[in-house]
Amino acid sequence: MHIERISLGLAVLAVSASWSCVSSQVANPDEQIAQALTAAPEDKADGARVLGYATDGKVVELRPGSNDFICLASNPANERFSSSCYHASLEPYFARGRELSAEGASREDRYRIRFEEMEAGTLAKPVMSATQYVLDGTWDSAMQTATGMVRWVIYVPGATPESTGLSVMPQEGGPWIMDPGTPGAHIMIVPPRGG
Repeated sequence: MHIERISLGLAVLAVSASWSCVSSQVANPDEQIAQALTAAPEDKADGARVLGYATDGKVVELRPGSNDFICLASNPANERFSSSCYHASLEPYFARGRELSAEGASREDRYRIRFEEMEAGTLAKPVMSATQYVLDGTWDSAMQTATGMVRWVIYVPGATPESTGLSVMPQEGGPWIMDPGTPGAHIMIVPPRGG
């Protein structure tokens, strides 16, 4: 357990070292910080490390953090607005996904490759119950606010319907398990639409 935590910490440091300080290549860093924090729980926002996008599409650190939370601004290359905040143990997994995406890997290949790498021990697994908050909606640049819905993703590596009692069928307004039995197994909770 202690060695896993050290390995996870080293993986997070390695990923962190690949980012440079905010440069002139980052458009609207203050707006990106505001976007990123829209998904954060109130008690985590002030100390969260904030990541955003440089004009070349690379993820960069916009603000250092002082807690175990990371928030990522909405990718300006995407049409829809989606900001995300998550436990720091998820960053190696998400960073690897972004790397594979930049290489042109399909969604299916991004999951398959990361699961294989986690099983092989070359990619750190999320800690049990590491949580991600995702706000999907719209961004108002003039008001610096987002409207939309937050969904929750709770990572439970290796969990199955049998070990949790959760259904694999999406449950609007309730929990269900996605990617059961894999290192990336997670519980999805999506609020009811319009509620």
